[in-house]
Amino acid sequence: MPLAVVYSRASCGIAAPLVTIEVHLSRGLPSLSIVGLPETAVKESKDRVRSALLNTDYDFPTRRITINLAPADLPKKDGGRFDLPIALGILAASEQLPLQALTEYEFAGELALSGELRPITGVLPLALAAKKMGRKLIVPLQNADEAALIEGMEIFPAQTIGQVYQHLTAQQLIEPHKISASALIYVSELDLADVRGQHYAKRALEIAAVGRHGLLMTGPPGTGKTMLASRLPGILPQMTDDDALTTAAIHSICGKAFNLSAWRKRPFRSPHHTASSVALVGGGNPPKPGEISLAHNGVLFLDELTEFSRHVLEVLREPLESGEVMISRASHQAQFPANFQLVAAMNPCPCSYLTDPKKNCNCSPKQIQQYRAKISGPLLDRIDMHIEVPPLPKGILSKVNPEDAAVTSAIVQARVLAAYQVQLQRQNKPNSALSTKEVDEICSINTEQQNLLEAAIEKMNLSARAYHRLLKVARSIADLAGSQTIETQHLTEALSYRNIGI
Repeated sequence: MPLAVVYSRASCGIAAPLVTIEVHLSRGLPSLSIVGLPETAVKESKDRVRSALLNTDYDFPTRRITINLAPADLPKKDGGRFDLPIALGILAASEQLPLQALTEYEFAGELALSGELRPITGVLPLALAAKKMGRKLIVPLQNADEAALIEGMEIFPAQTIGQVYQHLTAQQLIEPHKISASALIYVSELDLADVRGQHYAKRALEIAAVGRHGLLMTGPPGTGKTMLASRLPGILPQMTDDDALTTAAIHSICGKAFNLSAWRKRPFRSPHHTASSVALVGGGNPPKPGEISLAHNGVLFLDELTEFSRHVLEVLREPLESGEVMISRASHQAQFPANFQLVAAMNPCPCSYLTDPKKNCNCSPKQIQQYRAKISGPLLDRIDMHIEVPPLPKGILSKVNPEDAAVTSAIVQARVLAAYQVQLQRQNKPNSALSTKEVDEICSINTEQQNLLEAAIEKMNLSARAYHRLLKVARSIADLAGSQTIETQHLTEALSYRNIGI
């Protein structure tokens, strides 16, 4: 009996396990059944495939058609991505398409009733897995740029099933899709030079970028906290190809719009304070990444930190330490990377004007204490740097300061990159990721500096975790200064980024 085998891929987290589509035609009443744990959207593909084949003048066999999506124990919850391979399997099983033409390709794409191909999500993990198997890939035209990010991968974009058929039968070959180098150039419109004044905060932002340290900014409204945070990705080093592919894969499985020119730009996620814990860490069935995973290798900015639910903020504690999150459900488990840099902003009190000398604060000490108690001590302890962003002096907004204009994102990024390269050569990771043992080796200080630090720790009532984080920040300051050892001025500057009285 005629049997055809076509290769495709499912979506499981940021992985793309192989799905072998077996199509068998047999005698009996005309019918089409799909087995292999398909969900409703996959089961509905039989109607889309039938209409697509008939509307493109191919024969739909009037026989008993059995389609098996192997392995049978892997749930197929990926919508219409199997439409194209199922249609090609039916054509091959009914001898309208040579069987040998399918062996060196993998296919994915949703079919319209007219036979046109529609884009799918998660094509980047699919392309990466197909390359490891040494196969070529045929995808919808809208997914071609994303799939072609995999170097050395042959991608053939198609707009209709007819084009795929003609390519496989060598009637009219599809040209492999290539990305031009000019398409990968990204120019950000956000520049650090746009921020007036706030030299202390800019310095803290640069240090945070060097060591990938967490940063908490406290100050009244309109002082530039959000502007500073939004310009952090522009001074961070560009991602490596591997990091960029991982980040793009996470965005791909979430169906986010793909921007070819910005694929190496570090992500900047700023969820609203009404976001739930599931929105932050991920969830659903099947599990999908949350904001912390969408911010992988980039920045997670939490504006109005105290307006977030305390329960929501507590879910950040484990990912901040581990750099990943495991989503467990009754029938599914998925692990997503979540190595993000946390930047947060908050007001000093309920009325916001506690530190503004121009305005009167009417908040009582109890109100201020309750307001700040919305953020737990363990979470604050995991944020390396705490700074105050004061109100801007009078007249600073009405004139352009040459000193501000000279501190552009490009200049700061060059300094950050030089210091970051020192860290990669020394320990192959940023200072914020140093283990306790590595801190003892790389962030060593002399007896006098140790006494200074211990006295400050006791006076500021800081934890052992804060002790090590202070040393990491001091190490980043030393790297920025080009110093091989941590000097006393580096240590005292690190201490100044931890004392805001919260």
